[in-house]
Amino acid sequence: MRIAARLLTGMTAAAIALAVQGAPAAADPTSWKWGGVHSTDGKATAWGRVVAGQSGLIVKGYLDDTHGKGCSWVLIRRQSGQNGRWRTHGVYNCVTGTGSFSKSVGGALQIRVQVCRGNATRPVGECSRWKTIYTQGG
Repeated sequence: MRIAARLLTGMTAAAIALAVQGAPAAADPTSWKWGGVHSTDGKATAWGRVVAGQSGLIVKGYLDDTHGKGCSWVLIRRQSGQNGRWRTHGVYNCVTGTGSFSKSVGGALQIRVQVCRGNATRPVGECSRWKTIYTQGG
């Protein structure tokens, strides 16, 4: 009888442990959404998430080009957590429709995005204001 009670207690504890591990989290604290950022002419839009990866932060998102002529650009600007300097990386879409992008930014203190219109070599105008999409600790 005692062996059966011990076995049953052990199986109950294991079942509870599995149930707790398998329960979905209410909110994912390792990713932050950022909403639609539009170029000033409204022909380019970007949106996405900032995700915490093993080697730092990753900006993932979509860039939509509704016009077709020229290109849509999203500029990702990050402030380094090591030396405080700002670096900018550009992603463009020259095809009508929505394209996806992913950019690893490492240990950033702050991340901002700006959406512009341009050509295949650089953004040339119709830029939105810089929008802060991530701030460390806030």
